Amino acid sequence: MIKKIIRISENQIPERLRGSRSKILRKIARFGINISGWTIKGRVPDEERIVIIAAPHTSNWDFILAMLAIFGLNIKVRWLGKNSIFKPGFKLFFEWLGGIPVYRDNPSTLIENVVNIVKKEKSIVIAMTPEGTRKKVKRWKTGFLRIAKQTQSKILLISIDAPTKSIEIGKVYNPSGNSEEDLAYIQNYYSSFRGINPQKS
Repeated sequence: MIKKIIRISENQIPERLRGSRSKILRKIARFGINISGWTIKGRVPDEERIVIIAAPHTSNWDFILAMLAIFGLNIKVRWLGKNSIFKPGFKLFFEWLGGIPVYRDNPSTLIENVVNIVKKEKSIVIAMTPEGTRKKVKRWKTGFLRIAKQTQSKILLISIDAPTKSIEIGKVYNPSGNSEEDLAYIQNYYSSFRGINPQKS
């Protein structure tokens, strides 16, 4: 008898962090993950507030993969995306998906908005890509550290690894308070993973 491969399951999310999406939407997302051959490994910890950082971010396909994972897992999450995708005609759709626009010329306003959103929710996950772009960058942005500190959230490291076609829910990282040391540790953690466009990892 062939054992069925479980690539994604709502049981990977604690009850308090589960969303209220329709069954049909969850099934469509899980079907998408299954036919793509990707697998979500691990389990999100049972914490009230979590800041997820996902890397390496190297392709537009990352967004589609992330949405399939979010809906398939049925996780209650808000994610940060560059403001240019929140164009008229698309803005409401991306906000319905959980998006929060990032205006790079005013990062302090973004952090304030995220803090206010977190305060309104009893339990919530905020997701972002620390590189801030699909291009290869030497130094990542530290906004996620400030957001985690101001919202008293745990930082959860999630990796995208194209060679194994897996999204790995990794460890919870507790910042030391030294942004440079924290950033160096986290970037080193992700150095063993390769994105969909490995030359940008």
